[in-house]
Amino acid sequence: MRYEELTGTVQARAGLPDRQSAERALGATLETLAERVPDGLADHLAAQLPEGAAEAVRRVTAAHEAAPRQREHSREHGESFDLTAFAGRIAWRTGSSEATALREAAAVLEALDAAVDPELMHKLMAVLPADIGELLPENRAREAGPGA
Repeated sequence: MRYEELTGTVQARAGLPDRQSAERALGATLETLAERVPDGLADHLAAQLPEGAAEAVRRVTAAHEAAPRQREHSREHGESFDLTAFAGRIAWRTGSSEATALREAAAVLEALDAAVDPELMHKLMAVLPADIGELLPENRAREAGPGA
């Protein structure tokens, strides 16, 4: 998927007014996701994203490489934070409310689900805590039940 398609998908699914808002939501969500997952998984994610989106993930992993003592402790597992902190970090990055950040993050994760290999999405779900994982499309579909 090209960057323009990815941002267009985010814009449509989140109901955002323009491409700049979609880019902001995409970058903020990807940066926050890269903080939460192990660097190796973040690297795999970046490799499957178009360049404009991959840059947000690479900024975070590059910062981790520059701080080796932090890397030893948390980068094999990612930082430990829950949905509230996830929403707060995205809201801070986008200058929006936490409710808006969660809506936009869900749209970004839906777009990622279409943009990357399904195996990678399964790996992401496996390392995210349940409350953040609920934003992922597969989990929402499972919650809706059969015939949804």
